[in-house]
Amino acid sequence: MSVHSSKKIRLILGAELYKLVTLPLTWLTVMGTFILNLVLAKAFASIGLQGAAGIQSILNIGLASMGYLQAGFVILGVVATCSEYNGGQIRTTLTTMPWRGFQLSIKYLAIAMITVPAAFIIAASGVLYTFIMMRDTAVGLETDTMIKTLVGATAYLTLTTLLSAAIGALLRRTTPALVVLLGYYFIVSPMSRDVLPSIKNYFPDTAGYYMYMLPSSDEINVLTPMQGTGISMLWTLIFITVAIVFYRKRDA
Repeated sequence: MSVHSSKKIRLILGAELYKLVTLPLTWLTVMGTFILNLVLAKAFASIGLQGAAGIQSILNIGLASMGYLQAGFVILGVVATCSEYNGGQIRTTLTTMPWRGFQLSIKYLAIAMITVPAAFIIAASGVLYTFIMMRDTAVGLETDTMIKTLVGATAYLTLTTLLSAAIGALLRRTTPALVVLLGYYFIVSPMSRDVLPSIKNYFPDTAGYYMYMLPSSDEINVLTPMQGTGISMLWTLIFITVAIVFYRKRDA
């Protein structure tokens, strides 16, 4: 990589990170999701205290809120890409950075750089709170198991954010993008699992479930964490690629 290209990447990355960290909705979404997670963790831990809990139960209960938390990361991804269109800032962006495909690719990198620590802290807070609440009824929590689970949860939330950002770039409007994505995650996908059980594990959210949740022995067609990661990454990369192609060809 040439010095000129390296400098260009740093400049674009710096600009994209600046736009994200100075966007109030970024922090409102992250903080709102964090608070929601603690509220749900308290509720699930209270239910879990009614019975004995082992290692798997602690992790499962601590991450039981993931199905709800993903909504916050969907919003984060959509806001990150649609906010520029809402105020017409996209024209300024394309004027100063005319390399469209390159610029959007760097934006996804900037989104990931912000999402990874946020996702890890939020996921870990749920597990930590659950462990503190249930430590008297739980056996020792193995560090390796906990780290693998939290890494998987962080990766899933990051991929969900990037996929949502790609959909946001395709639709270019916040409300339609949120309607499509939240409708899929909370209505279409849950209903389809009963209607189409043979392919349910190939949905991005269902495959992503296996990235962090310890599998149960009585489940049929259970994916391994690596298989779940691969399927989720494939969905994300497909939508990112399509978003970049359309972004390069369409008017601002």
